[in-house]
Amino acid sequence: MNAESPGRIVLLTASHRVAPGLLSWPAWQTLHAADRVLCADERHPQLPYLREAGVAVEHARPAAQELVDACAGGRTVVVLASGEGDQPLTDGLARLAGSGRVAMPDLELLPGSYDLPGARLLDLVQVMDRIRRSCPWSSRQTHEGLAKYGIEEAYELVEAIEDGDRDELREELGDVLLQVVFHARIAEEYEDAEEAFSIDDVAGTIVEKLIHRHPHVFGDAHAETPEDVKEHWLRTKAIEKQRESVTDGVPLGQPGLALAAKLAGRVRTAGLDVPLPSGEGIGYELLALAVRAEAEGVDPEAALRAAGRAYRDAIRAAEQR
Repeated sequence: MNAESPGRIVLLTASHRVAPGLLSWPAWQTLHAADRVLCADERHPQLPYLREAGVAVEHARPAAQELVDACAGGRTVVVLASGEGDQPLTDGLARLAGSGRVAMPDLELLPGSYDLPGARLLDLVQVMDRIRRSCPWSSRQTHEGLAKYGIEEAYELVEAIEDGDRDELREELGDVLLQVVFHARIAEEYEDAEEAFSIDDVAGTIVEKLIHRHPHVFGDAHAETPEDVKEHWLRTKAIEKQRESVTDGVPLGQPGLALAAKLAGRVRTAGLDVPLPSGEGIGYELLALAVRAEAEGVDPEAALRAAGRAYRDAIRAAEQR
């Protein structure tokens, strides 16, 4: 140990979204080689695993100067950062370094673990759980009461996509995701345990479905074109659902143009020859237009919305005149 060396301070961080104890090899090496390991939080989730690994941890909350003094003589002191961070300590170290009057130890920030992709979804689940338990409004919501918000958020997402606003797109995707997590949290409270399910059950179901409907990705099937993929999807979906009609599963409550186009697409895919029903009135005319649009690869709802936007702009221009 070099008596002249100011030593080394290591601020060890770990993601709370990763299971405690799953630290990187450099983190474990540093912990075992350190002269002292300090932690201000006696309930820090890493402590049981450090003790099991033979790492002695002192419960201490040193001031910046105390920590600098502890490193004198070339010692290495590891500070296990808390989940909230250690702002007073890092600010104090910055002030000492900026004063120019103190021989500062080497300061190193060592991430012991990193977030995995999708880790922030765990935060969302935890926040939703707390809101459900503590918020007077959220704690009383039901699937039926939230249904209208799901529709509204879906439309706002479509609007963000059509506007090409990426900031709005990110926000609206979050709002749609919130609806999924909210409904799943409510479902955990079903009185019948067999009917209850959680967000993990929701995710597990869609994962199984995606794997099963993508045999060209997860199995031995082959798909060279988007049309091949759609064929696989429709075939496996038909086997799963065992539907009696191509119209099964088409929600009749969706907007009229979208409904007409969906039915037309089912008919075309199934190779059926079904004449359009005849009748008087604008409804039958719109039906014919929607079927025509679907046959031409045009989304009639999107086309009408685009025309509606143009009409809105014309109205505003007329108002200004």
